[in-house]
Amino acid sequence: MNVITKSFDLGDGRTIEIETGKLAKQADGAVVVKMGDTMLLATVVSTVGAKHGVDFLPLSVDYQEKYAAAGRIPGGFLRREARLSDYEVLISRLVDRALRPMFPEDYHSDTQVMISLISADKNITPDCLAGLAASAAIAVSDIPFNGPISEVRVAKIDGQLVINPYLSDLERATMEFLVAGTENDIVMVEGEADEISEAEMVEAIEFAHKAIVIQVRVQKELAEAVGKTVKRTYSHEDSNPELKEKVYAATYDKVYAIAKSGTSKHERGNKFGEILMDFIATLGEDIDDVTGFLSKKYFHDVQYDAIRNLVLDEGIRLDGRDVRTVRPIWSEVGYLPAAHGSAVFTRGETQSLTTVTLGSKDDEQMIDGAFVNGYNKFLLHYNFPGFSTGEVRPNRGAGRREIGHGNLAMRSLKKVLPGLEENPYTIRIVSDILESNGSSSMATVCAGTLALMDAGIKIKAPVSGIAMGLITDEKTGKYAILSDILGDEDHLGDMDFKVTGTEKGIVACQMDLKINGLRWEVLTNALNQAKEARLHILDEMKKTISAPREDYKAHAPRIVSLTIDKEFIGAVIGPGGKIIQEMQRETGASISIEEVGNKGIVEIFADNKAAIDAAVGRINAIAAKPEIGATYEGKVKSIMPFGAFVEIMPGKDGLLHISEIAWERLETMDGVLKEGDKVTVKLLDVDKQGKMKLSKKALMPRPPKPETAEKK
Repeated sequence: MNVITKSFDLGDGRTIEIETGKLAKQADGAVVVKMGDTMLLATVVSTVGAKHGVDFLPLSVDYQEKYAAAGRIPGGFLRREARLSDYEVLISRLVDRALRPMFPEDYHSDTQVMISLISADKNITPDCLAGLAASAAIAVSDIPFNGPISEVRVAKIDGQLVINPYLSDLERATMEFLVAGTENDIVMVEGEADEISEAEMVEAIEFAHKAIVIQVRVQKELAEAVGKTVKRTYSHEDSNPELKEKVYAATYDKVYAIAKSGTSKHERGNKFGEILMDFIATLGEDIDDVTGFLSKKYFHDVQYDAIRNLVLDEGIRLDGRDVRTVRPIWSEVGYLPAAHGSAVFTRGETQSLTTVTLGSKDDEQMIDGAFVNGYNKFLLHYNFPGFSTGEVRPNRGAGRREIGHGNLAMRSLKKVLPGLEENPYTIRIVSDILESNGSSSMATVCAGTLALMDAGIKIKAPVSGIAMGLITDEKTGKYAILSDILGDEDHLGDMDFKVTGTEKGIVACQMDLKINGLRWEVLTNALNQAKEARLHILDEMKKTISAPREDYKAHAPRIVSLTIDKEFIGAVIGPGGKIIQEMQRETGASISIEEVGNKGIVEIFADNKAAIDAAVGRINAIAAKPEIGATYEGKVKSIMPFGAFVEIMPGKDGLLHISEIAWERLETMDGVLKEGDKVTVKLLDVDKQGKMKLSKKALMPRPPKPETAEKK
């Protein structure tokens, strides 16, 4: 067994170790990455040869957490790891987006990367190590790869930038981004921030890239030590230079003209299809499958070149816009009368119908993962049905794309949600994309903001989002930054850069690059142009609604949050839950209670104010502390020879001594009071043992003293 290990320092004494040669030796490449007690096993397998008629890389990336890594047994009936959770899908996507552009364009073998969390340190997040592990596994294999790459988390904590911070420190972060890159370039960025400036974001990405360079060089050293610097040879693509020349000669000018005509998405697609079919018809009826496949491939290349050249040479885009113009916007709130909040947001040929639903603590989402578990009070779900692009596509539940797009919108909007004291609700936002031609995730952010304000949620500031594109010519150095990209521009461009923010600054971003050599100057210009577009969209949104509604909708549920002393939690719940269940049954309100520190947080949820008031009154009666000198309407609980015990609050009895019932002297309690009588009393004192002294006579006027015989 030839085990090889490399390690490096993060610059603050913390080390990361990469090991290969011990585990999973039948995979093409396998490594274990370790930081603290967190360990990831990454493997890669790529078949030899490729399927006929495939012009893309069939790559799958799966990140999965083993519950045993954290010393836990999975929940559910089967008690085993099931399909990937949304959290695992999001990490898989982060790695996929960084790796995919690094494979050669003509490499088309089925390739599978698997990353498993096999040991979990609760303070060291595994997601910032997953990209490093995957790339290192490929580096020690013979699979062709233009890497290595690595991913790191960069966060600003207490005013300082930190690489891969501890989970406990992330709670204080004002920004946190996952950044992936090669030794020379940035490949992928995703994260969130507290309304930071464009300059702060560039600074953070540059800081992250310095750490990435070190990790990439360590992987190269590892590959040399293993002896895998020479990669396998392959031949995955048929070619026909003569056919390619024919396709270009016959179709380029026609494609360029249609691209320049500014037609709609479907009209443009139909015309492009006609050009292709007309060309194939010239080849005769007996063309073989390879010729037909290559004709379509070369025609795609024609579209790629023609559309890019149109933008670079003339500054004209497919729909006739210049590079900075945002498509026309219209929006409406309150479109759905029965929803708690709703909005329609339309930008060009992209449209989102978004709803906000307000729920109670019982509606919180339980998260049960190996590394992440707990409860979530803010949910955002993004749906992308086939009809939104004019396609027939079966609904199979949310795919990875839907989960990723929804997560970006969720990151953006959670930054402006009010705190728990101002918003006790569990909030669910659902964005249904009804039309799509570019950046439906950014439409979700805009529609989500409008729907939240329509629902009366007091967000800190409205958020808008924009998708930016980039087209470059590496030979001439020319480039064009595109605001509000179309779907075709996303596909044919060199960058997809989504950025969201308020008027004050950036709250979230997602960037994917497909080229080498992105200059910092270009990134800065793209961010500044994105800011211009974001603020324009915000202005358009404010024309519909500029601030949250003063109150919730009449049919929206109401929540009141109370804070009580810890000592009263048991009294509110009662033995076996008897008291709280009785209150819920009699008032019609839903009541939940949670112990936080030395306090109890009580949430009361109901559809009407009367139910809320009734429940609040009963809880206050239980949790209130008796005040000396205050007057109470009590109930006689028991009669003793020396007085009566009176309940002045639920569960709180005091002694009404026989001498405190009336000003005249009473010899006996017979016939004075009986159990169940209502009596008004004053609290005179509470001794050190908590015993209360009550008085009835203190609320009565003192009778005059009887006159003496002398005075008579």
